[in-house]
Amino acid sequence: MNNKAIITSALPYANGEIHLGHVASTYLPADVTTRFLKLNGVEAYYVCASDDFGTPILIQSEKEGKTPSEYVAHWNKRDYDDFTAFNIKFDFFYKTSSPENIAFVQDVFKKLNDSGHIYQKEIIQFYCKNDNKFLPDRYVKGVCPYCMAEDQYSDLCEKCGRVPEEITDPKCSLCGQPPTKEKTNHYFYRLTTFGNDLSKWLDGNEHLQKDVKKYVQNWITSGLIDWDITRDIPWGVPVPLEGAEGKVFYGWFDNHLAYISTAMKFLDDKGINGKEFWNSADIYHFIGKDIVYHHYLFLTSMRLGLQNEYKLPDFIPTRGHLTLQGKKISKSRNWYIGLKQFLEYYPADYLRFYLVSINPYSQDDLNFDWDDFTTRINSELIGNLGNFINRALGFTKKTFEGIVPETEKFDEKDSEAEKRINCLATDVGSLMEQNHLDRALKKIMEFSSHFNQYFQHKEPWKKGPGTANCVFLSVNATRSLAIAMFPFMPESSEEIWKQLGLEETVENNSWKDMSEMKIHPGHILGESAPLFVKVEKTDIEKHKTGLGPAE
Repeated sequence: MNNKAIITSALPYANGEIHLGHVASTYLPADVTTRFLKLNGVEAYYVCASDDFGTPILIQSEKEGKTPSEYVAHWNKRDYDDFTAFNIKFDFFYKTSSPENIAFVQDVFKKLNDSGHIYQKEIIQFYCKNDNKFLPDRYVKGVCPYCMAEDQYSDLCEKCGRVPEEITDPKCSLCGQPPTKEKTNHYFYRLTTFGNDLSKWLDGNEHLQKDVKKYVQNWITSGLIDWDITRDIPWGVPVPLEGAEGKVFYGWFDNHLAYISTAMKFLDDKGINGKEFWNSADIYHFIGKDIVYHHYLFLTSMRLGLQNEYKLPDFIPTRGHLTLQGKKISKSRNWYIGLKQFLEYYPADYLRFYLVSINPYSQDDLNFDWDDFTTRINSELIGNLGNFINRALGFTKKTFEGIVPETEKFDEKDSEAEKRINCLATDVGSLMEQNHLDRALKKIMEFSSHFNQYFQHKEPWKKGPGTANCVFLSVNATRSLAIAMFPFMPESSEEIWKQLGLEETVENNSWKDMSEMKIHPGHILGESAPLFVKVEKTDIEKHKTGLGPAE
């Protein structure tokens, strides 16, 4: 584990609210990992930005009678507020339309152009005579030429993940009419020249997921295509060349550069040499599986084209899509749950616990199911974790007036319990380092379950021999749980800490502290109260009916 880290997530598009599908694969895993790294003493910074450019934003802002800048400013603030309510704790949240990012993108382009990685050529582009405009990217839909999936965007097949050279059976997504083809000049990036270098990077990076590496290698083997990096629209980062007036960069040329420019802005403002820090840190890019092509090929080849001026990513944790009640999430069909909406129903920690517990470190899709959510919260979070902590602290308050008693010689069960505490930091930490957050959370819940059984076996309410040992170890196990759960459920962890009567905050501890007995005999607990409230099935039925019609 490096002593420095920069963590990023795929940038939220400034064109609508954040929903559960967004946070499940990218923002929540990134936040959990950042909190874990910081507890381990890593100088870790989680930076992000709203993705502000593109045709959809241009058209939607026109519909609402706003300038594009006004429109994206609204969603930048709204997204940040929703993330904050969910306890996603960015060290810095910025925007791709910032002057720093625009200048950085233009500088990168100039360097790539001067190095011979850019060329200009005349192309035939789709043009809608009905709407009287060129149709970039998401305003052309058709059949993917690779996997034959229908109703796919021209710049990305959401089924196979590839970027088509040209979509089959194209239609204007505005009016549905077949577009014509017109001539225009665009700038291209020589992606085809980077096949060998990309393969070497894939082979040499042991932190990347093997299944992802395999099909990225297949893309390279089957033949890369040069990448059209400009568009004929007025909203975007202007191409800084004479004769390029009216042209802006394609969103996937500029948006991932905001990972770097945002980090540089944040670090430089703190008085830290941003480039030096970036190049000496572990770099994490948390993404969903639909943008593997862009991050493994576009992002990395551009950094290679800059002669590794900025370090390539060490980790690109990639997870699958979230479905809702077994059906694909769709905003247009109103089949989704907004993050803000959910947090009006239940605390953020309920959702954080559930989404991590069902989300493996793989590209397999996961499913949000209201009934499963109810079962996991009531039986695991409340019936296991909440039950043990309430028993341990409540019994200590009632029987010992909240004062941790002096211990006696440990018996076999006591020694086993002590060993569990001593091993917890390593057992959970090793899984966290490997990005298996769901397994790490399961390991914590197994720890809690063990102490529930230990407490039941010792029967301290009978006040027989070993009662003091049971209380001492259970209170220390509760402290261990507070630290272990902090990356996953920060609000609940701080509440446990408060009930333990401990000073400062959980955040100010180190990860290894969870495996030390730092609550000593004579310590006075705070006030004890149940941590969680049961999820009622009658409420769940109401939430189900609040969803729009499935596709």
